[in-house]
Amino acid sequence: MLLLLVEALLALVLLIFIVWWTMFSGRKQGEVPGGDTRETPSGSAPPAPPDREPPRG
Repeated sequence: MLLLLVEALLALVLLIFIVWWTMFSGRKQGEVPGGDTRETPSGSAPPAPPDREPPRG
């Protein structure tokens, strides 16, 4: 029984480590302050996708 609890704890620690690693890898200071600030160069909304033609046949 103790072995199952140790294994479950190890799995939980590994899961938390993987989530932490994927969230903060590549960022030297952690999360970017201010959230998502991506904008188009003109400052307006991105263009709408082109309309598709209806399928033929």
